[in-house]
Amino acid sequence: MKSSILISTAALTVAVLLISCGKKHTEKTALPETDEIPVKVASVSSLQTPDKIEATGLVTTENEGKYAFKIGGVISKILVHEGQFFKKGQLLAALNTTEINSGLEQAKLNVEKANRDYTRAMNLYKDSVSTLEQVQNAKTALDVAKRAEDAVAFNNQYSAIYAASDGFVTEKIGNEGEVVAAGAPVLAISESKGNSDFELKVGVTDREWAAISIGHKASVTLDGYPGQAIPAYVFRKSQASDNAGGSFQVELKLQLGTLHPAAGMFGKADIFTGATSHNTVIPYDALIEADGNKAFIFEVDNNKVKRVPVVISGFDNKQVYIKSGLENVSNIVVSNSAFLNEQSTIKIIK
Repeated sequence: MKSSILISTAALTVAVLLISCGKKHTEKTALPETDEIPVKVASVSSLQTPDKIEATGLVTTENEGKYAFKIGGVISKILVHEGQFFKKGQLLAALNTTEINSGLEQAKLNVEKANRDYTRAMNLYKDSVSTLEQVQNAKTALDVAKRAEDAVAFNNQYSAIYAASDGFVTEKIGNEGEVVAAGAPVLAISESKGNSDFELKVGVTDREWAAISIGHKASVTLDGYPGQAIPAYVFRKSQASDNAGGSFQVELKLQLGTLHPAAGMFGKADIFTGATSHNTVIPYDALIEADGNKAFIFEVDNNKVKRVPVVISGFDNKQVYIKSGLENVSNIVVSNSAFLNEQSTIKIIK
C-alpha cells in the first residue's frame, strides 16, 4: 500500500515538473513583436535666395506734430476737422480773447503809469528834489513794465493756431468751448504736400538694422490696398532704439503713384539688402518643439531616428529656412514626428 502511494506521489511530481518546464519553454520562445511607426522621409536641400528683411509698420508722413496754444484759455473756434487738408498760414483754431485783451490793456496801463513816474522823478531830480537812486528805480520800473507788455503781446499772438506748413489733420483733440491749459495739444497733424511725403515706419532688430543701408529697395503691401505691391526705398534710419519696444526704426519712402493712403494704415515691407545667401530648407512638418528660432527635427538612421536641434533663420508660405544644425544630415522625417522618440523603430513609406 505504501509503495503504491509513493509511486503515485512520484508520478505526480514528475508531471508537475514536466508541465512547468513546458511553460518556461513556451514563454522563452514567444518573443514580443516590435511596433514600427510608418513615416515619410525627405532629403535636405539647399536653396539660393536673395537676402531680404521682412518688417511691418504704419503709414505716416515724414513730419508729424501736435498744435497747441501757448497760453491757456477757452477754445473759441476750431476751423478744421479730422482728415481735412490745410495750407501753410491757414487759421486752424483760436481762443476766446476777452481775458487776453484785458491783460494786454492792463500791461499798457502799467507802462503808461511807469512812464509818468519816471518823467516826474527826472523833473524832481533836475530841481534837486529827488535823488539819482529814485530816478534809476523809476527807470527800472518803466523797463520792467515795457517787458511785461511785450510778453503779453507775444502771448496774444499765440492765442490762435496757424498752420506752419501744408498738411492734414489726423486727430482733433480739443473742441470748442473747452478750457485748455497752456501747451495742451488741440490738433494732431501730419505735414504733407502730396503722395510723395508718405512713408512706412517699420521696426527691425539690431542685426537687421546693421544690414540695411540708405537707398536699399523695398516692396510694400498695405492692408488698405491688398495685392498691390508698392515700390519703396530706405531713406532714413534711426540712431537709437525705441524705448517702448526696443526695436530700431527704419523709414521707407513710398512711391504711391495714384494711390492715396491714409495715415495709420498697416503695411508689410520686404527690404532687399542686395546680397544672396544659401539656405537649407525643410518642410514645416519636419519641425518639432519649435520655440522662437530654435526647434528639433528627427534624422533618419537606418530604421531608427535621432533627435537633432536646429536654428531657424526664417519662414515662407511653403518651407522653413534653417540657419544651422543640418550640416551633416541628409534625410529627415516629415510625418508622424509627434509619435516618435529615439527608441522608436520606423518604417519608411512613400
